[in-house]
Amino acid sequence: MPTILVIEDIPDNAALARRVLNAYGYSVLEAADAASGLDMALEQHPDLILLDLGLPDADGQTVAGVLRGTPETQNIPIVVFTAWPEETARQMVRAYGCNGFIRKPLSVVDFAQAIASYLS
Repeated sequence: MPTILVIEDIPDNAALARRVLNAYGYSVLEAADAASGLDMALEQHPDLILLDLGLPDADGQTVAGVLRGTPETQNIPIVVFTAWPEETARQMVRAYGCNGFIRKPLSVVDFAQAIASYLS
């Protein structure tokens, strides 16, 4: 069972992501801030990281940069979880070295399909 680390500071968004991912058979780790998320990524080595860009203690670019610059996490797929417009999200993904993005609010089926595609 793949493990997904959800780094999201809004409890409702994190809970929805967890419920959907659990329903599709994924194991879910949760962090509400960048520091906890980075610690979990290093300790748990998830199969994929779902990263909110607007965290209270660091922006998504900083978090992605640390993950990409750390040997233990540099190859973990990072998917941006954002409410930004699609073109802005695409630019951020390229600039931050991430693998893709999923827009908020999420569609349950599209969300599950996107996660599966990023894991394959």
